[in-house]
Amino acid sequence: MNVAIVTVGDELLAGTTTNTNAAWLAEQLTERGATVERILTIPDDRGLIAATVADWSEAFDAVLVTGGLGGTPDDVTIEAVAEGLDRELVVREEIYDSLTEKARRFREENPDLVAEYDLEIDLEAAASLPEGAVPIVVEEAWAPGCTVENVSVFAGIPEEMRAMFREVAGEFAGEARSRTVYTPAPEGSLTAVLEGVTDEFDVAVGSYPRGEDRPGRIRLSGSDPETLEAAASWINARIETVDPAPSESTD
Repeated sequence: MNVAIVTVGDELLAGTTTNTNAAWLAEQLTERGATVERILTIPDDRGLIAATVADWSEAFDAVLVTGGLGGTPDDVTIEAVAEGLDRELVVREEIYDSLTEKARRFREENPDLVAEYDLEIDLEAAASLPEGAVPIVVEEAWAPGCTVENVSVFAGIPEEMRAMFREVAGEFAGEARSRTVYTPAPEGSLTAVLEGVTDEFDVAVGSYPRGEDRPGRIRLSGSDPETLEAAASWINARIETVDPAPSESTD
């Protein structure tokens, strides 16, 4: 399964918010055997979001979109996804009723906050989804996410996004696997090994140079665990290898 990730938000492009969502989603997808082939960050621009979804839903098995959910004027992602997939935006009555009750409880539990800030919540906008979409409703989030065709839309707040992804994580299984070999050797000395391993085994290889406090990495990717293990052993027999740094994840 090849997957593309789109993170939406002016604040991400301005650097005022760190884009942790893309990295977390990529890691989760890779662990499940899916292959992440694109990651893109775009502004809260309805036309650009719609065009990206329209193009990428055709080019990839699945597209994950995060950010821009809710009922404020800059929350345009759901509308844009509906436009990109040529679907009407419809108010889901069951979600509207649930959000109405949730808003009522919030006002009762936080009267001073509501009075001080004169909170206005557009329940109809928050309950609107593309026609035919399957809602993703989690306790952590106000507005729901959804899945429509091969596009899944999640909230931008990390806690909410993660809760939504977990609801549909089982849909993103694939056959891709990886194995990482760690080495203190300079990247420039690894050319023969990097070329040789792909000649000997049906694997893809990536090389990532060492840093001041971490070893270099040779990442092997493929679909057969036994082939990956054999390729890693082949490399281990030809270069110096070390254990990963404490901060490094292992495969």
